[in-house]
Amino acid sequence: MTAGIKENIKNIRELKNYTQEYMAERLNISQAAYSKIEKGKTEITLLKLQEIATVFEITIEDILQFKNDLSSTGKKTSECGIETRHCSNHFVEQLYKDKIMLLERLLEKTEWELKRYTANL
Repeated sequence: MTAGIKENIKNIRELKNYTQEYMAERLNISQAAYSKIEKGKTEITLLKLQEIATVFEITIEDILQFKNDLSSTGKKTSECGIETRHCSNHFVEQLYKDKIMLLERLLEKTEWELKRYTANL
C-alpha cells in the first residue's frame, strides 16, 4: 500500500471521529490488525479497501484521491491529485460538517449533564 493511502484512511477515520477499535469491529478484525493497516505494515487488498470505504460511506476513489491540507491562513483546501483532475471540496466539507455535528451533540449532552448535576446539589 502506498504511504498516501494509509494516511488517507487514517485522516478520513479521524475526521469522521471513528476510533481504530470501531473500525476494527466493523471490519471484523482486531484493533492491532487495523492499526497495522494505517501504519502500512499490512498490505491492503482491494477487497479490504472496499470494506473500509463502505464503513466510511464513501467510494474507493474518494479514499485514493483524498488530500486535506490546512493552509497557514486557516482556510481549508482540498485537492484530488490524479493527473490534472481536481475534485470539489464537497467530500471534505461533508466530513467537517459530520465532525461539527458530533461535537455539537457532545457539547449539548455535556451541558445537559452539568445542569442535571448542579440541580441535584
